[in-house]
Amino acid sequence: MSATPSDPGPSRTRSWWGWGYIDAHPDDAECLALGALLPGTLARPLPIPRVSDLAVGRPAVTPPPSLAHLVSADPDVRAAHAMGKAYRDVMRALRGRPGRIPDLVARPTDDHEVVDLLDWAGEQGVAVVPFGGGSSVVGGVEYRGDVHGAVLSLDLTSMDRVLELDTVGRSARIQAGALGPVLESQLRPHGLTLRHFPQSFEFSTLGGWLATRAGGHYATGRTHIDDFVQSMNVVTPAGVSTSWRLPASGAGPSPDRLFLGSEGTLGVITEAWMRLQERPRHKASASVAFADFQQALDAVRAVAQSDLAPANCRLLDPGEALLSGASRDGSAVLVLGFESATAPVDDRLGAALDMAHAHGGRGGTTTADSASRADSAVGAWRSAFLRMPYLRDGLARMGAVVETFETAATWDRIPALIDAVRTEVGAAAVKATGHPATINCRLTHVYPDGAAPYFTVAVAGRPGEEIEVWDDIKAVAGDVLHRLGATITHHHAVGRDHRPAYDRQRPEPFAKALRAAKEALDPHHILNPGVLID
Repeated sequence: MSATPSDPGPSRTRSWWGWGYIDAHPDDAECLALGALLPGTLARPLPIPRVSDLAVGRPAVTPPPSLAHLVSADPDVRAAHAMGKAYRDVMRALRGRPGRIPDLVARPTDDHEVVDLLDWAGEQGVAVVPFGGGSSVVGGVEYRGDVHGAVLSLDLTSMDRVLELDTVGRSARIQAGALGPVLESQLRPHGLTLRHFPQSFEFSTLGGWLATRAGGHYATGRTHIDDFVQSMNVVTPAGVSTSWRLPASGAGPSPDRLFLGSEGTLGVITEAWMRLQERPRHKASASVAFADFQQALDAVRAVAQSDLAPANCRLLDPGEALLSGASRDGSAVLVLGFESATAPVDDRLGAALDMAHAHGGRGGTTTADSASRADSAVGAWRSAFLRMPYLRDGLARMGAVVETFETAATWDRIPALIDAVRTEVGAAAVKATGHPATINCRLTHVYPDGAAPYFTVAVAGRPGEEIEVWDDIKAVAGDVLHRLGATITHHHAVGRDHRPAYDRQRPEPFAKALRAAKEALDPHHILNPGVLID
């Protein structure tokens, strides 16, 4: 069965330099209010950057007539594809120093056009950077360096259809350029959902999720996009790789695993068969406050090691809880949520609350089942969660340095890891700026054997040198994670910003295998150069 796209909603204008929609950006007054929270920020916001102020040169390459209809050299389009949405990217735009702007932006509509574009780029030595929603926060969608004479940004968002739907097996063949809302709008009429909702849901694509092994809606169990993949189609310069559609297989190393997380350096993911679910009809949620953060960690571990499998199990430290409005008395807050398509979930939520109360938690009145919204703390957290990237950009306009990074470690290392990040990254921020930093932490995903802490660091920067401060803080954070055996990234990918730490984390025999795969699949070295391997 095929599915036809439906209108995902009214059109809004995306920002070329910052997060999300232009009409959702903080205005100058809100920027000033945000800056007042951090001593030492600028007296007035940096002006919103304009493409017309950039030095967008003429393209260094011209496509052949057969491909010209797929390609744009428009300065606005090229600028919007020059970078992702990391703090570094936002600040470079605000300071008028974006990275190398691609010479051309191509928007293919099917696999054949992707093949033709890669063939041409290989012949001409043009670097090709696959691009979905452009929401990368690790430098994953830009070109750095000078080896290639020209750069092509390969925008896949015109490939956004649900091509086939198997309602018996609850799966769908979906083109990789489908943004989250576009994808879900095509599944909704069939009562099905992928149920993968990263914070970037509005502004990221299925292909981007697959290429970065993105984390999504579930805080336990099926936390990564990997868990929903049935098979993948990947266009490489050496040929097209199409894996079999199977529920499971033990036939050697998985071809899908080679391309999951490959970040566009081995091939261009163009479509995938994805496992779907019925849309949940029963939901219940609650929040629990803890005076002691270690007790809160123990409570979360107990829930994660049970068979309750909450969809949401996020622990906010006191600073994060205060910032989101979930708590104002210095408590840590555990946000719990359960959902099901088949049966009420209040009993599961009640059991989780009993565990939390046994570890010193207080409060936690459950909401009514499917008819009710979350309680006030849960609702406050959810609103703040979606608004946070916009506030980061507002702080950036005030000259603040705002860094977020996430990791994962086993439970025995989590307390020391959180303490070390607060102490050492905080000291690095003071050393770099002379100002105290705000450092908050939340657990975004939890497992029986460990958890994924997510840190936010905010501090007034050195005017004109904000990126250098950001680099210093990020380097110290990477050193702490490496020393304590925590991964450099749980769900944000490696990109270019995490390369130094990734090089230290991966085993050298695997690095050799990855380089060999790169050589075999991309012999001209045109695909996203500098990502994962050189």
